[in-house]
Amino acid sequence: MTDLSFLSIDKASRRVSLDGRNPAFYSDPNRVYAALHAECPTFYWVEQKQWFVTGYDTVNALLRDRRFGRQILHIATREELGMPEPADHTRHFDAAEAHSLLELEPPEHTRLRTLVNRAFVSRHVEKMKPEIEELANRLIDAFEKDGKTELLSSFADIIPVTMIARMIGIPEDMGPQLLKWSHDYVGMYMFKRTRADEDAANRSAKEFAEYVRGMIAERRANPQDDLLSHMIHTEHKGQYLTEDELISTTIVLLNAGHEATVHQIGNSVRVILESGLSPAEMFRDEKATERTVEETLRICAPVHIFQRYCLEPAEIDGVSFKRGDKVSMILAAANLDPEKFTEPLTFRPERDEAPNLSFGAGIHFCIGAPLARLELNIVLPLLFQRLPGMRITAPLRVKDVYHFHGLEQLDLAW
Repeated sequence: MTDLSFLSIDKASRRVSLDGRNPAFYSDPNRVYAALHAECPTFYWVEQKQWFVTGYDTVNALLRDRRFGRQILHIATREELGMPEPADHTRHFDAAEAHSLLELEPPEHTRLRTLVNRAFVSRHVEKMKPEIEELANRLIDAFEKDGKTELLSSFADIIPVTMIARMIGIPEDMGPQLLKWSHDYVGMYMFKRTRADEDAANRSAKEFAEYVRGMIAERRANPQDDLLSHMIHTEHKGQYLTEDELISTTIVLLNAGHEATVHQIGNSVRVILESGLSPAEMFRDEKATERTVEETLRICAPVHIFQRYCLEPAEIDGVSFKRGDKVSMILAAANLDPEKFTEPLTFRPERDEAPNLSFGAGIHFCIGAPLARLELNIVLPLLFQRLPGMRITAPLRVKDVYHFHGLEQLDLAW
């Protein structure tokens, strides 16, 4: 019997009490999601003071519902909504987020996304296949003879940040610094973040923005065949991106372009090894590999929550929302909806059911999804082919950064 004593569900009022920082929850959130599906798929999370939805169809519809958006201040003032003024100690972070693709609504979102999208469509990304293979093989060459490695630092951390830096046009030797800035930055998305987390994110946002500003000046003077030059020198309906828009867009692409994929490489290796199933069978051909990758994305998604503001009065699953209210969708829970997936808590690499929602849907569907999928479809089979007999050698700890989901480290031997 699963112990869920840390979870309290009042089905009648749809109120749920759950400490998001409790290791019993964030180490294995799927069993909590299963309980929510059984009892209360749409619920008010008392500690977060907000409504959450977990049902697949509800989440999928809400992601596409134009009555809800990522921002609200384009149609209402802080005063009207009773929102506090932004804090001074996070002003650099707020400035970096001000023009983020993740935070904007049309028409600004459409303009920014149109300028960036071309670089991320599948046919462009597909050309990076040989580079990803070469990098992955080179990294494995460095530790294969040791018979063991800590996979996140020796492999998973390096591939996504290197590939997104190459795409944008940032020197690869900036990789470790980009990782540090990014880790500080995502600290802002933790439940119950501390003042120290906010100070670190603000400091890193300031340094990150200053670095990108310098790169922009360099590319204005000497354009290259890279995404940053493309964003600087391409117009959309007679408009160019402003410097602030360029900075926000570059930062969000670097963060989103690797943070989730790092987690997903680790999560996928873990779930494959723990399943006891044959990796050779999972990766026997391209089709089987694709299905296996999609199943790992379904059962151990790297990003769990996406939030929306209500832009006009609306009702979702019997709950009334007024303008300015917030609602969150738990993408990782939608992937476990028993209405859509048979035996949803079981890893079944041959599964062919509903598409997972790990990359979202609608206008904010993850722009980097083709790149992330390509990286996973290349590096996972390669790891298991090159290192047969891989096994986990140390107890696993999940990072306390819910609603991101990833391991602290992954010690392997073969």
